[in-house]
Amino acid sequence: MAPAPNSAAAATRRSPLALAVLALLAYKPLHPYGVQRLLKEWGKEKVVNVGQRASLYKTMERLTAAGLIAVRETERDQQYPERTVYEVTDAGREAALAWIDDIVRTPRPEYPEFPAALSFAMMLEPEAVLAAMRERRSVVEKALAKAEQDLAGARQYGLPKVTMLDDEYLVAVTAAELRWLEGVVAELESGELTWSLELLQPFANEQE
Repeated sequence: MAPAPNSAAAATRRSPLALAVLALLAYKPLHPYGVQRLLKEWGKEKVVNVGQRASLYKTMERLTAAGLIAVRETERDQQYPERTVYEVTDAGREAALAWIDDIVRTPRPEYPEFPAALSFAMMLEPEAVLAAMRERRSVVEKALAKAEQDLAGARQYGLPKVTMLDDEYLVAVTAAELRWLEGVVAELESGELTWSLELLQPFANEQE
């Protein structure tokens, strides 16, 4: 049975970063820098954008206002600026469980930039698309090699499989993208895939 979302969770806009904050604070109380550092140490920056400290602070302020996390204490040390330590509340823990269950259970439309650009790729010349696809293929090849290396290292380290599901998913998705890119590049190189504004114009007129 899926966890029932509480009113605070239902009223709070969820995001990968908000979910990560709740999950880490359920692990232990942390200050914002500690959250950012732990996400990077655990390799979760591959699935959660923690590059901007300002976004993290805004997310934690929003979760505090919603009652999902709370200030535990303020650390004072001569070596560091004053740091506020946060902890998850009971409502926040329930929200994290409900969010995880719902996200895993229910696929929802996502709108990344790459498919959006592909939908209008015909605005470029075939040669330009081929050059761009070749460059992307090279980047994705390196990303796949790095992801596979990281996953192999985690397995060698003996981590439980459940802690590596996101890494396995990224490897599978990246490998699938690479296979698709290789196919499109091959079609562009052979001339099987080509277009021109003159060829596309009749199809555009049909939609009017």
